[in-house]
Amino acid sequence: MAYRSFEDLEVWKRSCRLAVEICQTVSGWREFWLRDQMQRAAVSVPSNIAEGAERDSRMDYARFLRIAKGSAAELRTQCYISARLTLLDRETSDRFVRECAEIGRMLQGLIRSLREQSPRSSLET
Repeated sequence: MAYRSFEDLEVWKRSCRLAVEICQTVSGWREFWLRDQMQRAAVSVPSNIAEGAERDSRMDYARFLRIAKGSAAELRTQCYISARLTLLDRETSDRFVRECAEIGRMLQGLIRSLREQSPRSSLET
């Protein structure tokens, strides 16, 4: 299936679902410093996927995908910290960590596929 829009990307869909779940989970935390960081990192992943997809070059797209991948790693780290602070229970933390890692792998695959495209191919093909 040819690429039409970032909304078609499974990695974007999964990262949006994770962002919503993270925001809902931490919304009542009194630890504003960590809550805000986690919300920003979570929202950054699908936002950077979308922004990069709308750029006019594969290089820009890949750059934004790398930023999204970094945000997923940042969020994964924050989940570990939240578990150690007992803000997240171990099961929830582990589930978030696994999803962040899988999203990171998906992003790396997308970055690799962009790199392997011939210089003349466009993002739409």
